[in-house]
Amino acid sequence: MTSASFQPSLRLSAPLALAQGGAPTAGPARRTVVAAAGAAGLAVALTACGGSDDDASSSSVDSGSAGGSADDGAASSGGSGGDDAPAGAALASTADIPEGGGKVFADRKVVVTQPAAGEFKAFSATCTHQGCAVKSIADGVINCPCHNSNFSITDGSVKSGPATEPLPSVEITVSGDSITLA
Repeated sequence: MTSASFQPSLRLSAPLALAQGGAPTAGPARRTVVAAAGAAGLAVALTACGGSDDDASSSSVDSGSAGGSADDGAASSGGSGGDDAPAGAALASTADIPEGGGKVFADRKVVVTQPAAGEFKAFSATCTHQGCAVKSIADGVINCPCHNSNFSITDGSVKSGPATEPLPSVEITVSGDSITLA
């Protein structure tokens, strides 16, 4: 029995085929496909994580009082909005901050509280757990909706976790009935 030269048909990846003298295959390389899929997945994940912050970035959240939404626009109209507002720009009127509660100014990333009559405090509106924006104040606590961390309106300390660090204080100035960032 004479054996004809037998050449099995093997499919080689493009780099291996080229290294062995073969012709490159058409289509994207596996690395390109995997990288593109990973980038698309990352984009979806980042969009899902950051979507709620963008929706609330141009308004403030009123809580702890029966004030209603008519006051929300007036309280946050102290500047042109955004993070570019100068430090001395008016943030709110003292009448806008309910006693025993507070107000979240999402566009300035700050929360202003009034733990007792005439006593105003301010804290970062960014939760120390995973960086979500706090959204409301009720029953003397600042609430983060992402994982339900709660912070004291008096000093920003953690009332319940998973956060372990307090909200950082933010310097404010109260002059007459105007509250400004220091």
